[in-house]
Amino acid sequence: MPKSLFWTRTDTAGAEHVVLDDGQGLTARGVALAVDPLPYTCRYQLTAGPDWATTRLQVEAEGAGWSRSVRLEPTGGRWRVTTGEQGDLDAALRAAGHPPAGLPGTDDPDRLAEAADIDLGGSPFFNTLPVRRLGLDKAPADTARRVTVAWVLVPSLMVVPAEQEYTSLGPGRVRFSSDTFTAELDVDPDGFVVRYSGLAERIDAR
Repeated sequence: MPKSLFWTRTDTAGAEHVVLDDGQGLTARGVALAVDPLPYTCRYQLTAGPDWATTRLQVEAEGAGWSRSVRLEPTGGRWRVTTGEQGDLDAALRAAGHPPAGLPGTDDPDRLAEAADIDLGGSPFFNTLPVRRLGLDKAPADTARRVTVAWVLVPSLMVVPAEQEYTSLGPGRVRFSSDTFTAELDVDPDGFVVRYSGLAERIDAR
């Protein structure tokens, strides 16, 4: 049966809802809303193989007077990155007192060559990809794995490589770190995030 997961943001006003099927690999469609750095809606479609390695991600973000899209697909040992843009996100950001966002996608896909996973900014759902792919949700405590991800910044949809480390803290708990940032993740028996400290908490149907 498909699953429906819903998180509310704890760092800002926002939420995320995803409908997924993880029977064989993963197919997921989700939507994320937030007001920081300016109000936006982000929709995504994600597929991953039985090994939980990403096979395709399509993301669309939009706000008042602008919209952007990016598609990532691994092909021949590298990532194919396709982008689209309408309106002027940078103008909207400047009007709100924020610096410009830069262009969506990447000017050099080869920088993503080492990426095994994709991370979508502000989304607790995407942390499940390396957790499941590496089996960290069931690994002994202190098992640590370092990964390179293609990090999709939101709302700009700029794509950059990022080094991340996931460490099992025992059943149902994983520590996530990247550069100087660290957070603890509570995960359910299927590896999906229940609580991401400082970012989001899941609300389950009753």
